[in-house]
Amino acid sequence: MNHPAVVILIVAVVVVAAAVAYYYSRQRRSKLLREHFGPEYVRVLNKERSVRRAEGVLEFREQAREALDIRPLSPEDQANFAGQWNAVQRQFVDDPSGTVLEADRLVNQVMATRGYPLANFEQRAELLSVDHPVVVQNYRAAHEIAQRQTQKKATTEDLRKAMVYYHSLFNELLKDAPTEQKHAVIERKEAHG
Repeated sequence: MNHPAVVILIVAVVVVAAAVAYYYSRQRRSKLLREHFGPEYVRVLNKERSVRRAEGVLEFREQAREALDIRPLSPEDQANFAGQWNAVQRQFVDDPSGTVLEADRLVNQVMATRGYPLANFEQRAELLSVDHPVVVQNYRAAHEIAQRQTQKKATTEDLRKAMVYYHSLFNELLKDAPTEQKHAVIERKEAHG
């Protein structure tokens, strides 16, 4: 074999190896994002209609979330918020619509205490999806019902469902989950090189 042919062969092997490594890296990245975000991955994929764009959106969320100082609640805050939640729940029978609005306010208060920004609902939901990808669907559903209630278009059954949705998110927010999330972000970064 002559010298130029050897160089071309080496370059071709290097290009193929790089392409294979890139392919497997993207497959691993996609798998990690799908596993972490679960139903939120599917929701964003349906919205973006492109795996690359959807994964870019989710990675952007992770970066935005990583820049925040999300902290666990102190035991005192946990007890205080749990007591407030119990008081809110007891009011449901007498005032379902007011109770849903109060549950929304309380969930937002817990989020603010944890360190989530409260700029607008969609931003809160997106950042929340990084730490709580499963219950963020509940948050969206509860918020939608609360919005309908302000227009007097929610039934008592809708309001009951909203309380169940808010309660599942509330319970998640009382937990100390950010540490687990930081480990997942670190694992994804290590997988990317």
